[in-house]
Amino acid sequence: MTIDVAAVGRNVADVRTAIRRRTDRVVTLVAVTKGFDHRAVSAALAAGADAVGENYAQEMLTKAAALEPPPAQRGTPRPVPWHFIGQLQRNKVKMIVPLGVKLWQTIDRPDLAREVAHRQAGAHVLVQVNTTREEQKGGCEPNEAGGLVDECRAVGLSVTGLMTIGPAGLAEEARPAFRLLRRLADDLGLPDCSMGMSGDFEVAVEEGATIVRIGSRLFGPRG
Repeated sequence: MTIDVAAVGRNVADVRTAIRRRTDRVVTLVAVTKGFDHRAVSAALAAGADAVGENYAQEMLTKAAALEPPPAQRGTPRPVPWHFIGQLQRNKVKMIVPLGVKLWQTIDRPDLAREVAHRQAGAHVLVQVNTTREEQKGGCEPNEAGGLVDECRAVGLSVTGLMTIGPAGLAEEARPAFRLLRRLADDLGLPDCSMGMSGDFEVAVEEGATIVRIGSRLFGPRG
């Protein structure tokens, strides 16, 4: 799929402007490149996105391999600040650890926490919370978040915050879910809340997001 590098640059700037209209906090912009090839990764980073979010382990590996410079041009390339943001099976963890995942956003159960800790000691993680109670969404129950945070820390992970996916529909309908996540994070003394995507990130920022995950707003619709 063709990537319009100039358009990505304009879109990143527009999202930054929208964020600044709603908060003076620093908000991390994660460019979600699901469904696009490695050129989207390069375009997002060139435009100033803070990190690149991937939903699928194999897609992440394919893009990382395509980003490798040819042998004659190899120097010390800038490492990609990868965030893993999709539901993750334990057996896929070892596949992507060598890429240097900066933040694992979807730790939703103890066995996954143990696997990440085993493969990447001291990894930075977020605990995913299902704030909408929708069965198709990943995440622990809100009343289980504190216990899972404790279990992550017990195996040596660095828990910096919580993550959630808002409900489908109008942006305003996501406000209660985002407000709940911010309250949970505050109660647990955690600074970060990853919440808000292309359709609802402005509401998420108003409710205290410190990380937003933006895909189509940057790259256009997926094929």
